[in-house]
Amino acid sequence: MKDQPKLVLASSSPFRKELLKKIYPIFETASPNIDESSQANETPLELSKRLANEKANALRLDFPDHLIIGSDQVAMLGDYQLTKPNTFENSVQQLTRSSGKTINFYTSFCILNSKTHETITDTDICRVHMKTLSPLQIQHYVEKDKPYGCAAAFKSEGLGIALFEKIEGDDPNALVGLPLIKLIRSLDQMGVQIL
Repeated sequence: MKDQPKLVLASSSPFRKELLKKIYPIFETASPNIDESSQANETPLELSKRLANEKANALRLDFPDHLIIGSDQVAMLGDYQLTKPNTFENSVQQLTRSSGKTINFYTSFCILNSKTHETITDTDICRVHMKTLSPLQIQHYVEKDKPYGCAAAFKSEGLGIALFEKIEGDDPNALVGLPLIKLIRSLDQMGVQIL
């Protein structure tokens, strides 16, 4: 791997870091510190793609000879965006609202070659069909998994899987925060050999 391009993950997410480590163990991480607010009339797909691009570009000057991976995830319950709950109460509220319904996750990434300015952007869409949950089940889940930093208030890689009726999507990693199947394909186009 000595001739491989240098990779940077533009994220402070421990979940994305663990995912990338599965396919490419040596990389740097840096927090892009961008404004993640949505713009007027922006669809969830457009929002996730724009933020992934902005995160990668925010580190362009700090890493001038790297492949920078930015990623963003938008979780939607109908027209309502589910964000990181940050507290026990907000987690319970989000899960109560989602009980028995379907959440759409738009997980985008952007790979930026900071030297050539070439970019590849792609998105994975995953649908999570939630079980109908009792207030006690929701409370027990939040107490055990503490999903305060996770969009939609669950950790699919943890006990959150017990909340699901089923998942529809091409890549279970996308739900955690990084669609590895599409990312591997795009990295290959950028000259990174995973195998």
